[in-house]
Amino acid sequence: MKPNMDLGDKNTEEDRKEEQQQHNEDEEKRLIEKKKKLGGLKTMPFILANEICDRFAVTGFHANMITYLTQKLNMPLVQASNTLTNFSGTASLTPLIGALIADSFAGRFWTILVSSFIYELGLVSITISAVLPSLHLPPCPTQLNCTKASSSQLWVLYISLLLTSLGTGGIRPCVVTFAADQIDMGKSSQAGRKWNFFNWYYFCMGMATLIALTVVVYIQDNVGWGWGLGIPTIAMALAVIAFILGSPLYKKLKPGGSPLIRLAQVTVAAVKKRKEKLPEDPKLLYHNREMDADISVHGRLLHTDQFKWFDKAAIVREAEAEGSTAPNLWTLATVHRVEELKSIIRIVPIWAASILLVTSSSHLGSFTILQARSMDRHLSPSFQIPPASLSIFSILTTLTGLVLYERFFIPFARRFTGNPSGVTCLQRMGIGFVVNILATIVSSFVEMKRKTVAARHGLLDDPKAIIPISVFWLVPQYCIHGIAEVFMNVGHLEFLYDQSPESMRSTAAALYWIATAIGNYIGTLLVTLVHKYTGEKRNWLPDRNLNRGKLEYYYWLVSGIQVVNLVYYLICAWLYTYKPLEEVCENVEEEDKISCNGGELELPRKESA
Repeated sequence: MKPNMDLGDKNTEEDRKEEQQQHNEDEEKRLIEKKKKLGGLKTMPFILANEICDRFAVTGFHANMITYLTQKLNMPLVQASNTLTNFSGTASLTPLIGALIADSFAGRFWTILVSSFIYELGLVSITISAVLPSLHLPPCPTQLNCTKASSSQLWVLYISLLLTSLGTGGIRPCVVTFAADQIDMGKSSQAGRKWNFFNWYYFCMGMATLIALTVVVYIQDNVGWGWGLGIPTIAMALAVIAFILGSPLYKKLKPGGSPLIRLAQVTVAAVKKRKEKLPEDPKLLYHNREMDADISVHGRLLHTDQFKWFDKAAIVREAEAEGSTAPNLWTLATVHRVEELKSIIRIVPIWAASILLVTSSSHLGSFTILQARSMDRHLSPSFQIPPASLSIFSILTTLTGLVLYERFFIPFARRFTGNPSGVTCLQRMGIGFVVNILATIVSSFVEMKRKTVAARHGLLDDPKAIIPISVFWLVPQYCIHGIAEVFMNVGHLEFLYDQSPESMRSTAAALYWIATAIGNYIGTLLVTLVHKYTGEKRNWLPDRNLNRGKLEYYYWLVSGIQVVNLVYYLICAWLYTYKPLEEVCENVEEEDKISCNGGELELPRKESA
């Protein structure tokens, strides 16, 4: 009887193992099916609602902040301007920190959520300060001998601005990449899609900006700062709620560890193996699918012949091939990780070209407002267009241009190029560079026309005189700048997302804002140097009387800088190699994935990580 009992126990144990194995397989299939159902267009209302409310809040908060500081806190103009410039610079640099946090360990979802809460705290703080009489000063209409803000009132302001700057750091680089993560951005899927995500993303942001510039600024000037700041605060709260409500639907990619450490590991490994000889067949370089799984969800990067020196990091020595333990990543890197570094190196020269573009455009808005103040702004005998409102023409052109680009330009270009997107990202950016140069040249001719009319009426020496020339002469340059934005800004954002390694997309999106920050700083330096070295009598950018200046010379200088920058960009674009990606089909089982683009696909194998 004992042997029979042992046999029965053995059978029971085997049955339990089979049941457990079957249960594990069913659970794995269920998770795969659930994963396939995540993401997609159904997530867009929640994510875009978050970004629209966020952009509405940000624009409504910052657009008229100089008025709040000078009129509510009685700050001197220079101090108020420097305060906003300093925090604006901080807000343009913090996205790099937020992106590294998202890509390294937190993930985009949690980075956006926490950053939104921080931003909301900043908005609540400054709204309370605008409502409570003890936190702001009584009006000072004469702007003479005004009471200065106390240290406690200034501290509330600085803390509020700091919180908004920190919150921006996590929102800006992550929202657009998180939204794009929800959609299959592979070439095979884009070929069958009749719309471009980045075009419509930018369109939604433009609409939010337009509404904020018109509605919120009007409320701040005519109703009160309590409501003027309260509405953006409420909008941001709604943004957070909308984002949380969509949480169960989101596709949340796992962060793959610090991208900076991975790049450093590849560099160090290549240096250590600098004397090694590369194999003739790149297939002999090190591959490890399991190790790269979290940083190559949509496919691994394929080997390229550019920057071959870095391939030495993937050379497998005899001792490393025989070892059964996990490889030391400071001495051996996979081909995918080597190609991540190559991708970043290829992106940097293209990205750098956008810096001088921002430099060239950084002060055009300020100078145009000064021009507009000296021109006839009447639409009717009793109504004048505010000078700052002219930027609406640029936004309207951008919004209209995005729709026309999507509906007419892409189908037209597709006939000649065969590209599903009409033109490549680099071609789109190149068109933007050219159009921006045209906008600056038009600006110079309009300034010459304005001064010619002023001279004809003897108004050159009266800086406060209204020159009898319509302010609508400035509209064409705003419209051309709007067209340039359709091509350059959207193309740049799409390029950084598409060509950056999958695990570094938030970091790449942060580069977009870093370029803006650096460009603005260089623009300030350029204006300072021009003002300093063009003399006192015939200064190009005089302190008081723009009529006696040579603003058109400054525009020509900027145009020349942009032409040189365009030549540099064309060389970089001509030499650029698009990253080769091994696309993986999403409609097959996890263990049977196949290559969608014909690239060689390594079969899954067990290797120590």
